[in-house]
Amino acid sequence: MNAPARMALALLLAAAGSCQSAYYGIQEKFGVHKRDILVDRVEEGREAQEAAKEQFQSALDAFKAVESFDGGDLEEVYDELNGEYQVAESRVKTVRSRIASIEDVSEDLFAEWKQELEQYDNAELRAKSEQTMIETKDRYADLIAAMRRAEVKMEPVLAMFGDQVLFLKHNLNAKAITSLQGSLASIESDVGILIRDMETSIAEADAFIAAMEGGG
Repeated sequence: MNAPARMALALLLAAAGSCQSAYYGIQEKFGVHKRDILVDRVEEGREAQEAAKEQFQSALDAFKAVESFDGGDLEEVYDELNGEYQVAESRVKTVRSRIASIEDVSEDLFAEWKQELEQYDNAELRAKSEQTMIETKDRYADLIAAMRRAEVKMEPVLAMFGDQVLFLKHNLNAKAITSLQGSLASIESDVGILIRDMETSIAEADAFIAAMEGGG
């Protein structure tokens, strides 16, 4: 990267940091702190994962419906499966974005929390706050690990859907349907594993939100 490019990147990062600080500042004026923002973003991430889980199940159901195909308009079959795939792809992008936003605010929250520990005069209160921070970080680590595991599992399943749709697009014939039917067992197994991981992640999000809202 040449010098002008490095300078431009530095300016962009500085502007982004400034915008983030301004955003936090505005929120705090209304009594909304980083802790509250993190909870909100975890809720958004949970909702995005729930929507993605439902869409993967919907896509699987559409693919399984091909098992009973015994003649008809192959173009309609392709259109339906492609539609399911496109929505699933959008859901995956949303989940990825939501997880990134959770990580952003969590980094800022824990950095601020650590700095503010130094402001205590009362050693007992400082120790209690530090212990709460450690427990919160541990819960957060479990949460983000579960979210990332589910996110990683989404990519190959989405790619598998995409491959089937693309193959069908260029092979609108009985052989393509037979090929798809032969892949359904593998698709169903992979989607089942993915959905279980997503349900685990959603449960972790619920537990994290409950702990944060309970003052833990």
